[in-house]
Amino acid sequence: MPQLGETVAEGKITQWFKSAGETIKPGDNLFEIETDKASMEVPSTTAGVLAEIRVPAGAVAPVGAVVAVIADGAGAAVASSKAAAAAAAAAPPAQAKAMVAQAPAAQITTAPAGPIELDPFFEVRTPARNYGPARLPGGRRVTPLARRLAAEGGIDLAKISPSGPHGRIFARDVEAATRVAATAAPRPATSIASPEGLSADSIKAIYRDVPFREVPLDGMRRTIARRLVEAKQTIPHFYLTADVEITRLLALREEANAAAPTDNAGKPEFKLSLNDLIIKAWATALQRVPAANAVWAHDRILCFEHSDVAVAVALEGGLIAPVIRQAEKKRLAAISNEMKELAARARAKKLKPSDYEGGSSTISNLGMFGVREFAAIINPPQATILAVGAARRQATEREDGGIAFASVLSVTLSCDHRVVDGALGAELIAAFRRLVEQPVTMLV
Repeated sequence: MPQLGETVAEGKITQWFKSAGETIKPGDNLFEIETDKASMEVPSTTAGVLAEIRVPAGAVAPVGAVVAVIADGAGAAVASSKAAAAAAAAAPPAQAKAMVAQAPAAQITTAPAGPIELDPFFEVRTPARNYGPARLPGGRRVTPLARRLAAEGGIDLAKISPSGPHGRIFARDVEAATRVAATAAPRPATSIASPEGLSADSIKAIYRDVPFREVPLDGMRRTIARRLVEAKQTIPHFYLTADVEITRLLALREEANAAAPTDNAGKPEFKLSLNDLIIKAWATALQRVPAANAVWAHDRILCFEHSDVAVAVALEGGLIAPVIRQAEKKRLAAISNEMKELAARARAKKLKPSDYEGGSSTISNLGMFGVREFAAIINPPQATILAVGAARRQATEREDGGIAFASVLSVTLSCDHRVVDGALGAELIAAFRRLVEQPVTMLV
């Protein structure tokens, strides 16, 4: 099971394109994976015969698990694996995952040895994971397994007493520290006034006399719940709200769409939306206030040269934020077409990890739903997110003292106080306001 992103721990096989006994060549699609964010076809990187399918369609397997075996011959390998393949195919999804974890290592030796040549048109890229340096600042060494366990358990390696020779920290040292931390951690109080302390059965019992329908959580909803709870508990949020006049921005949009070139069929090559102009303005504002174009990295702040703007896209059962890379350098037409293409692939769950990972800031626009203003939750490790409300007509005072109506929308900037202070956040939202109210300045 390949790893499709740093935060992906498991994947669900939704479909097998090949059956046991079929001949495989490099580039042939083997199976389709569905993660919490995307669906992706996984091709073979070697030639041979699909001797065994260990994880059937509909089952979930952890990253790194052996889901199938490709042998270099169709004779004995297939014959010896028919029983195992039939058992795996007949097993329900809940048992298939357990079968993957319990599979003996000796059965994996049928895969051919030697270097794997990747077809550049069907390459499966597995990002390298880094759990920290092997040598701590004090000189002590840490084994790879110990580094991984410490990162996953949130254990500070500098506070661990090593048991290995020459001050080396082993996995058993991290496991001991994890047990001590779990014992010392305070237990949450459980009471009717504290719903987070209630079990699922206790909550259901409260509503036992009320008709309801249970909806099981899928991978996307679990990930959203985990990340947003983490964000609200660990990020010191503060919020800045401003009203922005968009009369000139709307006029620019109408003029640009009217002047859009057409193809042979008479169809315009682009059609700008208000969101496209907001993306461009936000990317430019981040360039004019570079100290805010940054993310929190625990013991340091990473400041970026370019504005990689993530844009929240609503999906059935969740949302995802694909990233417009170097948005400050792109023309409005390019941003518009790229955003439409990313949104379509997001709704079809066809985004690649490179399409949604990273980003220096996010835009969440609920204006199309008539929401006047709201405060969005920061997507870690980013330090800012801009919440955009609906445009409205509002009476404003003119310079001569008269009254005029203008198109206005409210935006709320959520800031991570560890990276962006109040004055810096105010400077960023002021830069955005100037660009929107005088849109020609972001085109030069």
